[in-house]
Amino acid sequence: MTRTDCDIETDAIVIGGGFGGCNSLYKLRNLGLSVKLIEAGGAFGGVWHWNRYPGARVDTEMPSYQFNIPAVYKDWNWSERFPGDEELRCYFKHVDSVLGLSQDTFFNTIVTSVNYDTASCRWNVSTNTGLMASCKYVIAATGSSYKKHFPRFNGLEKYGGQLVHAADYPENLNVKGKRVGVVGNGASGLQIIQTLAKEDCELTAFIRTPCFAIPMKQRNITAEEAEMMKGYYDCLFDRCYSSAAGFPHNTRFQSAHQATPEERKELFDELWKRGGYSFLVSNYYDFLLDEKTNAIFYDYWVQRTRARMTDRTKMDLVAPLKQQMLVGTKRPSLEQDYYEMIDRPNVTLHDLKHSPIVDFDNTGMVTGNSEETQHHDLDVLIFATGYDAVTGSLLDLAITDKNQVPLSEKWKNGVLTHLGLMIPDAPNFFMVYGPQAPTSLANGPPFIEMEVDWICKTISKMQEKNVRSIEPTQQAAEVWREQVVAVSNHTLYPKTDSWYMGANIPGKRREPLIYLGGMQSWWKSCTSALESWEDFEVNV
Repeated sequence: MTRTDCDIETDAIVIGGGFGGCNSLYKLRNLGLSVKLIEAGGAFGGVWHWNRYPGARVDTEMPSYQFNIPAVYKDWNWSERFPGDEELRCYFKHVDSVLGLSQDTFFNTIVTSVNYDTASCRWNVSTNTGLMASCKYVIAATGSSYKKHFPRFNGLEKYGGQLVHAADYPENLNVKGKRVGVVGNGASGLQIIQTLAKEDCELTAFIRTPCFAIPMKQRNITAEEAEMMKGYYDCLFDRCYSSAAGFPHNTRFQSAHQATPEERKELFDELWKRGGYSFLVSNYYDFLLDEKTNAIFYDYWVQRTRARMTDRTKMDLVAPLKQQMLVGTKRPSLEQDYYEMIDRPNVTLHDLKHSPIVDFDNTGMVTGNSEETQHHDLDVLIFATGYDAVTGSLLDLAITDKNQVPLSEKWKNGVLTHLGLMIPDAPNFFMVYGPQAPTSLANGPPFIEMEVDWICKTISKMQEKNVRSIEPTQQAAEVWREQVVAVSNHTLYPKTDSWYMGANIPGKRREPLIYLGGMQSWWKSCTSALESWEDFEVNV
Protein backbone atom coordinates (compact mmCIF):
# COMPACT_ATOMS: atom_id res chain seq x y z
CA MET A 1 0.00 0.00 0.00
CA THR A 2 1.41 3.36 -0.99
CA ARG A 3 0.63 6.58 0.80
CA THR A 4 -1.54 7.68 -2.13
CA ASP A 5 -3.70 4.59 -1.55
CA CYS A 6 -4.52 5.64 2.02
CA ASP A 7 -7.85 7.03 3.09
CA ILE A 8 -6.28 8.41 6.25
CA GLU A 9 -2.85 9.81 7.03
CA THR A 10 -2.52 10.49 10.71
CA ASP A 11 0.04 10.55 13.49
CA ALA A 12 -1.43 7.61 15.39
CA ILE A 13 -3.93 4.81 14.96
CA VAL A 14 -5.49 3.30 18.08
CA ILE A 15 -6.99 -0.17 17.68
CA GLY A 16 -9.77 -0.99 20.13
CA GLY A 17 -12.36 1.12 21.92
CA GLY A 18 -12.33 -0.17 25.49
CA PHE A 19 -10.65 1.48 28.47
CA GLY A 20 -7.23 1.23 26.80
CA GLY A 21 -8.30 2.62 23.45
CA CYS A 22 -10.40 5.45 24.85
CA ASN A 23 -7.65 6.54 27.22
CA SER A 24 -5.06 6.38 24.44
CA LEU A 25 -7.16 8.49 22.07
CA TYR A 26 -7.86 11.06 24.78
CA LYS A 27 -4.26 11.45 25.95
CA LEU A 28 -2.60 11.32 22.53
CA ARG A 29 -4.90 14.06 21.29
CA ASN A 30 -3.89 16.10 24.33
CA LEU A 31 -0.28 15.81 23.10
CA GLY A 32 -1.35 17.58 19.93
CA LEU A 33 -1.23 14.48 17.74
CA SER A 34 -3.74 13.65 15.05
CA VAL A 35 -5.30 10.35 16.14
CA LYS A 36 -7.93 7.96 14.79
CA LEU A 37 -9.43 4.99 16.62
CA ILE A 38 -10.68 1.83 14.90
CA GLU A 39 -13.24 -0.27 16.78
CA ALA A 40 -14.73 -3.60 15.71
CA GLY A 41 -18.00 -3.00 17.55
CA GLY A 42 -20.68 -0.40 17.19
CA ALA A 43 -19.85 1.51 20.37
CA PHE A 44 -17.15 2.12 22.96
CA GLY A 45 -16.76 -0.22 25.92
CA GLY A 46 -14.49 -3.03 24.78
CA VAL A 47 -15.49 -6.20 26.59
CA TRP A 48 -18.45 -4.32 28.09
CA HIS A 49 -19.80 -3.61 24.62
CA TRP A 50 -19.78 -7.32 23.83
CA ASN A 51 -20.67 -8.89 27.20
CA ARG A 52 -24.47 -8.95 27.42
CA TYR A 53 -25.11 -12.34 28.98
CA PRO A 54 -27.43 -12.68 32.01
CA GLY A 55 -25.78 -11.43 35.18
CA ALA A 56 -22.75 -9.86 33.48
CA ARG A 57 -21.03 -7.39 35.78
CA VAL A 58 -17.58 -6.19 36.70
CA ASP A 59 -15.74 -7.79 39.63
CA THR A 60 -13.85 -4.64 40.65
CA GLU A 61 -15.72 -2.39 43.03
CA MET A 62 -16.46 1.24 42.50
CA PRO A 63 -15.21 3.87 42.43
CA SER A 64 -11.78 2.50 41.43
CA TYR A 65 -12.95 0.98 38.13
CA GLN A 66 -13.20 4.13 36.03
CA PHE A 67 -11.15 6.84 34.35
CA ASN A 68 -9.35 9.30 36.60
CA ILE A 69 -10.60 12.23 34.53
CA PRO A 70 -12.41 14.88 36.61
CA ALA A 71 -14.39 16.16 33.63
CA VAL A 72 -15.81 12.65 33.25
CA TYR A 73 -16.48 11.67 36.86
CA LYS A 74 -17.81 14.99 38.14
CA ASP A 75 -21.21 14.36 36.51
CA TRP A 76 -21.27 10.58 36.82
CA ASN A 77 -22.48 8.56 39.80
CA TRP A 78 -22.37 4.78 40.05
CA SER A 79 -25.52 3.07 41.31
CA GLU A 80 -23.97 -0.22 42.47
CA ARG A 81 -20.82 -1.33 44.22
CA PHE A 82 -20.20 -3.73 41.30
CA PRO A 83 -21.98 -2.32 38.24
CA GLY A 84 -23.57 -4.50 35.61
CA ASP A 85 -22.95 -4.48 31.89
CA GLU A 86 -25.77 -2.05 31.08
CA GLU A 87 -24.48 0.60 33.49
CA LEU A 88 -20.96 0.19 32.12
CA ARG A 89 -22.21 0.75 28.58
CA CYS A 90 -23.99 3.88 29.79
CA TYR A 91 -20.73 4.99 31.39
CA PHE A 92 -18.86 4.73 28.10
CA LYS A 93 -21.58 6.76 26.38
CA HIS A 94 -21.06 9.39 29.07
CA VAL A 95 -17.28 9.28 28.53
CA ASP A 96 -17.82 9.87 24.83
CA SER A 97 -20.26 12.72 25.42
CA VAL A 98 -17.71 14.49 27.63
CA LEU A 99 -14.51 13.78 25.69
CA GLY A 100 -15.90 13.71 22.15
CA LEU A 101 -14.17 10.49 21.18
CA SER A 102 -16.61 9.44 18.45
CA GLN A 103 -15.51 12.24 16.15
CA ASP A 104 -12.17 10.46 15.70
CA THR A 105 -13.48 6.88 15.65
CA PHE A 106 -14.42 4.35 12.98
CA PHE A 107 -16.95 1.90 14.42
CA ASN A 108 -17.93 -1.51 13.02
CA THR A 109 -14.49 -1.75 11.43
CA ILE A 110 -12.15 -4.71 11.89
CA VAL A 111 -8.42 -4.36 11.36
CA THR A 112 -7.22 -7.07 8.96
CA SER A 113 -3.51 -6.24 8.72
CA VAL A 114 -0.88 -3.95 10.23
CA ASN A 115 2.31 -3.73 8.14
CA TYR A 116 5.43 -1.63 8.60
CA ASP A 117 6.82 0.16 5.55
CA THR A 118 10.55 0.75 5.90
CA ALA A 119 10.65 3.25 3.03
CA SER A 120 8.27 5.69 4.70
CA CYS A 121 8.92 4.56 8.30
CA ARG A 122 5.16 4.35 8.76
CA TRP A 123 2.59 1.71 9.56
CA ASN A 124 -0.06 0.75 7.00
CA VAL A 125 -3.34 -0.41 8.53
CA SER A 126 -5.97 -2.24 6.46
CA THR A 127 -9.54 -3.08 7.47
CA ASN A 128 -12.48 -5.23 6.42
CA THR A 129 -14.41 -2.19 5.18
CA GLY A 130 -11.70 -1.19 2.73
CA LEU A 131 -10.57 1.70 4.91
CA MET A 132 -6.79 2.06 4.81
CA ALA A 133 -4.64 4.23 7.04
CA SER A 134 -1.02 5.32 7.27
CA CYS A 135 0.45 6.39 10.61
CA LYS A 136 3.67 6.90 12.53
CA TYR A 137 2.45 5.26 15.74
CA VAL A 138 0.19 2.27 16.37
CA ILE A 139 -1.39 1.64 19.77
CA ALA A 140 -2.88 -1.85 19.93
CA ALA A 141 -5.48 -1.68 22.70
CA THR A 142 -7.23 -4.90 21.76
CA GLY A 143 -7.54 -6.13 25.34
CA SER A 144 -7.23 -9.57 26.87
CA SER A 145 -10.81 -10.73 26.31
CA TYR A 146 -11.88 -10.29 22.70
CA LYS A 147 -11.13 -13.43 20.69
CA LYS A 148 -13.74 -15.99 21.72
CA HIS A 149 -12.67 -19.55 22.49
CA PHE A 150 -15.20 -22.01 21.05
CA PRO A 151 -13.98 -25.57 21.74
CA ARG A 152 -14.20 -28.04 18.88
CA PHE A 153 -16.24 -30.94 20.20
CA ASN A 154 -16.92 -34.05 18.19
CA GLY A 155 -20.32 -33.87 16.49
CA LEU A 156 -21.19 -30.34 17.61
CA GLU A 157 -22.38 -29.50 14.09
CA LYS A 158 -25.21 -32.04 14.54
CA TYR A 159 -26.77 -30.16 17.44
CA GLY A 160 -30.14 -28.71 16.41
CA GLY A 161 -30.91 -26.53 19.42
CA GLN A 162 -29.88 -22.94 20.04
CA LEU A 163 -26.11 -22.64 20.40
CA VAL A 164 -24.75 -19.58 22.22
CA HIS A 165 -21.34 -18.27 23.29
CA ALA A 166 -21.34 -16.11 26.41
CA ALA A 167 -19.41 -13.37 24.59
CA ASP A 168 -22.03 -13.25 21.82
CA TYR A 169 -25.22 -13.65 23.83
CA PRO A 170 -28.43 -12.84 21.90
CA GLU A 171 -30.76 -10.18 23.22
CA ASN A 172 -33.99 -11.33 24.85
CA LEU A 173 -33.17 -15.03 24.85
CA ASN A 174 -36.11 -16.58 26.69
CA VAL A 175 -35.23 -19.75 28.61
CA LYS A 176 -38.57 -20.12 30.39
CA GLY A 177 -39.71 -23.73 30.28
CA LYS A 178 -36.58 -24.81 28.41
CA ARG A 179 -33.78 -27.26 29.06
CA VAL A 180 -30.58 -25.23 29.24
CA GLY A 181 -26.98 -26.41 29.39
CA VAL A 182 -23.99 -24.27 30.39
CA VAL A 183 -20.46 -25.48 29.63
CA GLY A 184 -17.83 -23.71 31.71
CA ASN A 185 -17.90 -22.21 35.18
CA GLY A 186 -15.35 -19.42 35.13
CA ALA A 187 -16.44 -15.82 35.66
CA SER A 188 -19.00 -15.72 32.84
CA GLY A 189 -20.28 -19.25 33.44
CA LEU A 190 -20.76 -18.56 37.13
CA GLN A 191 -22.70 -15.35 36.48
CA ILE A 192 -24.90 -17.02 33.86
CA ILE A 193 -25.63 -20.02 36.07
CA GLN A 194 -26.50 -18.03 39.19
CA THR A 195 -28.82 -15.83 37.10
CA LEU A 196 -30.58 -18.45 34.93
CA ALA A 197 -31.08 -20.75 37.93
CA LYS A 198 -33.73 -18.29 39.11
CA GLU A 199 -35.67 -18.69 35.86
CA ASP A 200 -38.38 -21.28 35.23
CA CYS A 201 -36.04 -23.64 33.39
CA GLU A 202 -34.18 -26.91 33.80
CA LEU A 203 -30.51 -25.96 34.02
CA THR A 204 -27.57 -28.32 33.70
CA ALA A 205 -24.12 -26.97 34.51
CA PHE A 206 -21.31 -29.00 32.95
CA ILE A 207 -18.30 -28.60 35.24
CA ARG A 208 -14.79 -29.95 34.65
CA THR A 209 -13.01 -28.30 37.58
CA PRO A 210 -14.46 -26.36 40.51
CA CYS A 211 -14.02 -22.61 40.49
CA PHE A 212 -12.83 -20.57 43.44
CA ALA A 213 -15.58 -18.02 44.04
CA ILE A 214 -15.90 -15.66 46.99
CA PRO A 215 -18.78 -13.40 48.06
CA MET A 216 -19.22 -10.19 46.09
CA LYS A 217 -21.34 -8.49 48.78
CA GLN A 218 -23.16 -6.44 46.19
CA ARG A 219 -25.11 -3.38 47.30
CA ASN A 220 -26.66 -0.23 45.87
CA ILE A 221 -24.91 3.14 46.09
CA THR A 222 -27.10 6.17 46.69
CA ALA A 223 -26.53 9.37 44.72
CA GLU A 224 -25.59 11.13 47.95
CA GLU A 225 -22.99 8.48 48.82
CA ALA A 226 -21.59 8.57 45.29
CA GLU A 227 -21.11 12.33 45.50
CA MET A 228 -19.45 12.05 48.90
CA MET A 229 -16.98 9.48 47.53
CA LYS A 230 -15.63 12.06 45.10
CA GLY A 231 -14.13 13.95 48.01
CA TYR A 232 -11.41 11.30 48.34
CA TYR A 233 -11.01 10.30 44.68
CA ASP A 234 -7.50 11.81 44.54
CA CYS A 235 -6.37 9.67 47.48
CA LEU A 236 -8.11 6.61 46.10
CA PHE A 237 -6.54 6.85 42.65
CA ASP A 238 -3.11 7.57 44.15
CA ARG A 239 -3.47 4.40 46.20
CA CYS A 240 -4.42 2.42 43.09
CA TYR A 241 -1.36 3.65 41.20
CA SER A 242 0.99 2.88 44.09
CA SER A 243 -0.35 -0.60 44.86
CA ALA A 244 0.76 -3.97 43.52
CA ALA A 245 -2.45 -4.71 41.63
CA GLY A 246 -4.23 -1.39 41.15
CA PHE A 247 -6.68 -1.87 44.02
CA PRO A 248 -7.14 0.67 46.83
CA HIS A 249 -7.26 -2.08 49.48
CA ASN A 250 -4.97 -2.40 52.47
CA THR A 251 -2.14 -4.89 52.03
CA ARG A 252 -0.63 -7.23 54.60
CA PHE A 253 3.10 -7.99 54.55
CA GLN A 254 2.81 -10.99 56.83
CA SER A 255 2.99 -14.71 56.20
CA ALA A 256 0.09 -16.86 57.33
CA HIS A 257 2.64 -18.95 59.22
CA GLN A 258 3.47 -15.95 61.42
CA ALA A 259 -0.09 -15.91 62.77
CA THR A 260 -1.87 -18.28 65.11
CA PRO A 261 -4.91 -20.23 63.87
CA GLU A 262 -7.10 -17.91 65.93
CA GLU A 263 -5.52 -14.81 64.40
CA ARG A 264 -5.91 -16.23 60.91
CA LYS A 265 -9.58 -17.00 61.44
CA GLU A 266 -10.21 -13.51 62.80
CA LEU A 267 -8.65 -11.93 59.71
CA PHE A 268 -10.37 -14.34 57.32
CA ASP A 269 -13.77 -13.63 58.90
CA GLU A 270 -13.25 -9.88 58.67
CA LEU A 271 -12.21 -9.94 55.01
CA TRP A 272 -14.93 -12.43 54.08
CA LYS A 273 -17.52 -10.11 55.55
CA ARG A 274 -16.03 -7.17 53.65
CA GLY A 275 -16.60 -8.93 50.32
CA GLY A 276 -15.00 -8.49 46.93
CA TYR A 277 -11.31 -9.09 46.38
CA SER A 278 -10.37 -7.91 49.87
CA PHE A 279 -10.23 -11.57 50.90
CA LEU A 280 -7.27 -12.03 48.56
CA VAL A 281 -5.67 -8.59 48.18
CA SER A 282 -5.67 -7.70 51.89
CA ASN A 283 -4.83 -11.16 53.20
CA TYR A 284 -1.55 -12.91 54.02
CA TYR A 285 0.81 -12.27 51.13
CA ASP A 286 2.18 -15.79 50.70
CA PHE A 287 -0.90 -17.74 49.60
CA LEU A 288 0.33 -17.60 45.98
CA LEU A 289 3.88 -18.55 46.97
CA ASP A 290 3.48 -21.38 49.47
CA GLU A 291 1.29 -24.46 49.07
CA LYS A 292 0.80 -24.85 52.81
CA THR A 293 -0.55 -21.30 53.09
CA ASN A 294 -2.69 -21.91 50.02
CA ALA A 295 -4.15 -24.98 51.72
CA ILE A 296 -5.04 -22.88 54.78
CA PHE A 297 -6.96 -20.50 52.52
CA TYR A 298 -8.69 -23.39 50.78
CA ASP A 299 -9.73 -25.06 54.03
CA TYR A 300 -11.36 -21.86 55.25
CA TRP A 301 -13.08 -21.28 51.91
CA VAL A 302 -14.41 -24.81 51.58
CA GLN A 303 -15.98 -24.79 55.05
CA ARG A 304 -17.68 -21.42 54.47
CA THR A 305 -18.88 -22.52 51.04
CA ARG A 306 -20.22 -25.97 51.94
CA ALA A 307 -22.17 -24.43 54.81
CA ARG A 308 -24.28 -22.62 52.22
CA MET A 309 -25.42 -25.82 50.49
CA THR A 310 -27.54 -28.84 51.39
CA ASP A 311 -26.93 -31.28 48.51
CA ARG A 312 -23.82 -33.23 49.47
CA THR A 313 -23.23 -34.58 45.96
CA LYS A 314 -23.22 -31.07 44.55
CA MET A 315 -20.99 -29.66 47.27
CA ASP A 316 -18.52 -32.51 46.74
CA LEU A 317 -18.23 -31.44 43.10
CA VAL A 318 -17.97 -27.64 43.48
CA ALA A 319 -16.34 -27.47 46.95
CA PRO A 320 -14.62 -30.81 47.60
CA LEU A 321 -13.12 -31.34 51.03
CA LYS A 322 -9.87 -32.51 49.44
CA GLN A 323 -8.19 -29.57 47.75
CA GLN A 324 -8.19 -29.96 43.96
CA MET A 325 -7.13 -26.45 42.97
CA LEU A 326 -4.58 -23.93 44.12
CA VAL A 327 -6.44 -20.83 45.29
CA GLY A 328 -5.90 -17.84 43.03
CA THR A 329 -3.92 -19.58 40.29
CA LYS A 330 -6.99 -19.42 38.07
CA ARG A 331 -8.88 -16.16 37.96
CA PRO A 332 -10.98 -16.02 41.16
CA SER A 333 -14.65 -15.18 40.67
CA LEU A 334 -17.01 -13.08 42.74
CA GLU A 335 -20.49 -14.46 43.31
CA GLN A 336 -23.71 -13.23 44.87
CA ASP A 337 -25.67 -16.45 45.42
CA TYR A 338 -24.02 -18.98 43.11
CA TYR A 339 -23.78 -21.77 45.65
CA GLU A 340 -27.38 -21.35 46.80
CA MET A 341 -28.57 -21.32 43.18
CA ILE A 342 -26.78 -24.50 42.11
CA ASP A 343 -28.24 -26.15 45.23
CA ARG A 344 -31.74 -25.66 43.80
CA PRO A 345 -33.69 -28.70 42.51
CA ASN A 346 -34.03 -27.26 38.98
CA VAL A 347 -30.22 -27.23 38.64
CA THR A 348 -28.23 -30.35 37.77
CA LEU A 349 -24.45 -30.51 37.97
CA HIS A 350 -22.53 -32.82 35.64
CA ASP A 351 -18.92 -33.79 36.31
CA LEU A 352 -17.06 -33.49 33.00
CA LYS A 353 -13.83 -34.80 34.47
CA HIS A 354 -15.50 -38.13 35.27
CA SER A 355 -17.83 -38.12 32.26
CA PRO A 356 -16.59 -35.83 29.46
CA ILE A 357 -18.40 -34.65 26.35
CA VAL A 358 -18.16 -37.32 23.63
CA ASP A 359 -20.77 -36.38 21.02
CA PHE A 360 -23.84 -34.35 20.07
CA ASP A 361 -27.02 -35.07 18.18
CA ASN A 362 -30.00 -33.04 17.05
CA THR A 363 -31.55 -32.88 20.51
CA GLY A 364 -28.62 -32.56 22.84
CA MET A 365 -25.27 -33.69 24.18
CA VAL A 366 -23.77 -37.08 24.96
CA THR A 367 -21.32 -37.49 27.83
CA GLY A 368 -19.66 -40.58 29.14
CA ASN A 369 -16.66 -42.83 29.63
CA SER A 370 -15.67 -46.37 28.78
CA GLU A 371 -18.26 -47.75 31.18
CA GLU A 372 -21.40 -45.77 30.31
CA THR A 373 -22.80 -42.81 28.38
CA GLN A 374 -25.57 -40.34 29.15
CA HIS A 375 -27.71 -38.23 26.83
CA HIS A 376 -28.69 -34.71 27.91
CA ASP A 377 -31.74 -33.22 26.17
CA LEU A 378 -31.01 -29.52 25.65
CA ASP A 379 -33.04 -26.78 23.97
CA VAL A 380 -30.34 -24.18 24.57
CA LEU A 381 -26.60 -24.80 24.95
CA ILE A 382 -24.39 -21.98 26.25
CA PHE A 383 -20.62 -22.13 25.99
CA ALA A 384 -19.02 -20.00 28.70
CA THR A 385 -15.59 -21.13 27.58
CA GLY A 386 -13.79 -17.81 27.65
CA TYR A 387 -11.22 -16.40 25.28
CA ASP A 388 -7.91 -16.93 23.57
CA ALA A 389 -6.79 -14.52 26.22
CA VAL A 390 -4.07 -11.86 26.20
CA THR A 391 -2.43 -12.75 22.86
CA GLY A 392 -5.31 -13.91 20.67
CA SER A 393 -6.61 -10.49 19.69
CA LEU A 394 -3.10 -9.22 18.90
CA LEU A 395 -2.32 -12.16 16.63
CA ASP A 396 -5.60 -11.60 14.79
CA LEU A 397 -4.33 -8.18 13.67
CA ALA A 398 -1.94 -9.89 11.22
CA ILE A 399 0.97 -7.67 12.25
CA THR A 400 4.18 -7.83 10.22
CA ASP A 401 7.33 -6.10 11.45
CA LYS A 402 9.96 -4.06 9.60
CA ASN A 403 11.51 -7.29 8.29
CA GLN A 404 8.11 -8.48 7.03
CA VAL A 405 8.00 -11.20 9.67
CA PRO A 406 4.46 -11.93 10.94
CA LEU A 407 3.90 -11.64 14.68
CA SER A 408 2.63 -15.22 14.72
CA GLU A 409 6.04 -16.31 13.40
CA LYS A 410 7.96 -14.06 15.82
CA TRP A 411 6.10 -15.54 18.78
CA LYS A 412 5.98 -19.19 17.71
CA ASN A 413 8.69 -20.02 20.27
CA GLY A 414 7.23 -17.77 22.94
CA VAL A 415 5.93 -14.27 23.45
CA LEU A 416 8.68 -11.66 23.24
CA THR A 417 8.07 -8.07 24.34
CA HIS A 418 9.83 -5.41 26.31
CA LEU A 419 7.87 -4.50 29.45
CA GLY A 420 4.70 -5.78 27.78
CA LEU A 421 4.62 -2.46 25.92
CA MET A 422 6.70 -2.88 22.75
CA ILE A 423 7.98 -5.58 20.39
CA PRO A 424 11.45 -5.88 18.80
CA ASP A 425 11.59 -4.90 15.11
CA ALA A 426 8.24 -3.11 15.41
CA PRO A 427 9.12 0.62 15.48
CA ASN A 428 6.66 2.90 17.27
CA PHE A 429 4.26 0.00 17.89
CA PHE A 430 2.82 0.06 21.41
CA MET A 431 0.55 -2.34 23.27
CA VAL A 432 -1.96 -1.56 25.99
CA TYR A 433 -3.17 -4.34 28.31
CA GLY A 434 -1.04 -6.87 26.47
CA PRO A 435 1.17 -9.85 27.35
CA GLN A 436 4.11 -9.82 29.78
CA ALA A 437 2.73 -6.89 31.78
CA PRO A 438 0.64 -7.04 35.00
CA THR A 439 -2.48 -6.79 32.78
CA SER A 440 -5.17 -9.27 33.89
CA LEU A 441 -3.91 -9.43 37.48
CA ALA A 442 -4.31 -5.67 37.88
CA ASN A 443 -7.34 -3.42 38.15
CA GLY A 444 -7.76 -2.47 34.50
CA PRO A 445 -8.42 1.30 34.38
CA PRO A 446 -5.63 2.57 36.69
CA PHE A 447 -3.11 0.13 35.25
CA ILE A 448 -4.07 1.12 31.70
CA GLU A 449 -3.65 4.79 32.61
CA MET A 450 -0.09 4.04 33.73
CA GLU A 451 0.64 2.25 30.46
CA VAL A 452 -0.80 5.06 28.34
CA ASP A 453 1.12 7.65 30.39
CA TRP A 454 4.35 5.78 29.62
CA ILE A 455 3.50 5.72 25.91
CA CYS A 456 2.75 9.45 25.95
CA LYS A 457 5.98 10.22 27.81
CA THR A 458 7.90 8.15 25.28
CA ILE A 459 6.34 9.96 22.31
CA SER A 460 6.91 13.34 23.99
CA LYS A 461 10.58 12.49 24.47
CA MET A 462 10.79 11.42 20.83
CA GLN A 463 9.35 14.76 19.74
CA GLU A 464 11.71 16.67 22.02
CA LYS A 465 14.78 14.80 20.70
CA ASN A 466 13.57 14.76 17.06
CA VAL A 467 13.55 10.96 17.06
CA ARG A 468 11.90 9.26 14.12
CA SER A 469 11.31 5.88 15.72
CA ILE A 470 12.21 3.64 18.63
CA GLU A 471 12.00 -0.09 19.11
CA PRO A 472 13.26 -2.36 21.88
CA THR A 473 16.39 -4.37 21.26
CA GLN A 474 16.17 -8.13 20.98
CA GLN A 475 18.41 -8.46 24.03
CA ALA A 476 16.19 -6.21 26.17
CA ALA A 477 13.12 -8.23 25.23
CA GLU A 478 14.85 -11.52 25.98
CA VAL A 479 15.98 -10.24 29.37
CA TRP A 480 12.43 -9.12 30.12
CA ARG A 481 11.03 -12.51 29.13
CA GLU A 482 13.53 -14.19 31.43
CA GLN A 483 12.33 -11.96 34.24
CA VAL A 484 8.68 -12.73 33.49
CA VAL A 485 9.41 -16.46 33.60
CA ALA A 486 11.61 -16.24 36.70
CA VAL A 487 8.99 -14.34 38.68
CA SER A 488 6.30 -16.78 37.56
CA ASN A 489 8.39 -19.77 38.62
CA HIS A 490 8.67 -18.28 42.11
CA THR A 491 4.87 -18.56 42.47
CA LEU A 492 2.26 -21.31 42.36
CA TYR A 493 0.80 -20.17 39.02
CA PRO A 494 2.80 -22.60 36.82
CA LYS A 495 1.33 -25.53 38.77
CA THR A 496 -2.13 -24.81 37.31
CA ASP A 497 -3.34 -25.01 33.71
CA SER A 498 -5.02 -21.65 33.23
CA TRP A 499 -5.36 -18.93 30.63
CA TYR A 500 -2.78 -16.99 32.63
CA MET A 501 -0.38 -19.64 31.31
CA GLY A 502 -1.98 -19.94 27.87
CA ALA A 503 -3.13 -23.45 28.80
CA ASN A 504 -6.83 -23.07 27.94
CA ILE A 505 -6.31 -23.15 24.16
CA PRO A 506 -5.32 -26.44 22.46
CA GLY A 507 -2.00 -26.04 20.67
CA LYS A 508 -1.15 -22.74 22.33
CA ARG A 509 2.31 -22.54 23.86
CA ARG A 510 2.24 -22.91 27.63
CA GLU A 511 4.08 -19.93 29.13
CA PRO A 512 3.38 -17.13 31.62
CA LEU A 513 1.43 -14.46 29.74
CA ILE A 514 1.25 -12.08 32.71
CA TYR A 515 4.07 -10.39 34.63
CA LEU A 516 3.49 -11.50 38.21
CA GLY A 517 5.86 -9.11 39.96
CA GLY A 518 3.18 -6.47 40.49
CA MET A 519 2.61 -3.00 39.14
CA GLN A 520 5.29 -1.26 41.21
CA SER A 521 8.11 -3.54 40.15
CA TRP A 522 6.94 -3.30 36.55
CA TRP A 523 6.64 0.51 36.72
CA LYS A 524 10.15 0.82 38.15
CA SER A 525 11.45 -1.04 35.09
CA CYS A 526 9.35 1.16 32.80
CA THR A 527 10.66 4.36 34.39
CA SER A 528 14.26 3.20 34.14
CA ALA A 529 13.83 2.23 30.49
CA LEU A 530 12.33 5.60 29.61
CA GLU A 531 15.10 7.54 31.34
CA SER A 532 18.04 5.85 29.65
CA TRP A 533 16.72 4.38 26.38
CA GLU A 534 19.57 1.87 26.64
CA ASP A 535 17.05 -0.89 25.91
CA PHE A 536 15.95 0.68 22.62
CA GLU A 537 17.18 1.16 19.10
CA VAL A 538 16.69 4.89 18.49
CA ASN A 539 16.42 6.17 14.91
CA VAL A 540 16.69 9.89 14.16
